[in-house]
Amino acid sequence: VGVKESHQMTIFRIIAAILHLGNLEIQGQRDGEDCSVSSEDEHLNNFCGLLGVEHSQMQHWLCHRK
Repeated sequence: VGVKESHQMTIFRIIAAILHLGNLEIQGQRDGEDCSVSSEDEHLNNFCGLLGVEHSQMQHWLCHRK
């Protein structure tokens, strides 16, 4: 396709992160008004590792609208 190998690896890392994000288990609380993600969720850990984002910040912003 003409894509450099370094760009291919970046694309694969982003796709893998998106797939892990889709496997996150989000628990609803208080009649659906609140939610949480376990800090030990392996998919969240993989997602953060692949994209290099801070685990605690991602865990917070997945469950809070702003």
